[in-house]
Amino acid sequence: MGKPKVKRPLGKPRRRWEDNIKMELQEEGFGGMEWIEMAQVRDRWRALVNAVMNPLVPRNVGNYLTS
Repeated sequence: MGKPKVKRPLGKPRRRWEDNIKMELQEEGFGGMEWIEMAQVRDRWRALVNAVMNPLVPRNVGNYLTS
């Protein structure tokens, strides 16, 4: 059995950029989406990001994001 030479930092783990994306989508009501698959198609991803970041866009972005 080995003994680790370095101690872990105190506190909760740092937030990753992936965690930030998940939190933003959850806050805007898009939490159930597979965002990684969505990001593979540039037009869909851009539409999703614009919908999440622009408060003037209605939250029902239509079938464009889900199809």
